Amino acid sequence: MPYIEPIPPQAATGITKREYDKAMQRAGRIWNIVSIMSPNGEAMRDSMRFYATLMFGESPLSRAQREMIAVVTSQVNECVY
Repeated sequence: MPYIEPIPPQAATGITKREYDKAMQRAGRIWNIVSIMSPNGEAMRDSMRFYATLMFGESPLSRAQREMIAVVTSQVNECVY
């Protein structure tokens, strides 16, 4: 299985540091799903923008429905995060 070495928050610079800072503001911590993208700050930034659009953007689904879809999908995929 491949292993990705995340960039620690104290070593982050540029886009990665900005995204880590945003993560701390959002959740008070940096979740693994965010840190695993840290070697590619642009991918992290774009992934978080995509997530924000899906979860908070205009949609015929309610916020609760979107969260439920995310939970069920994670369960089916046996995600531990």
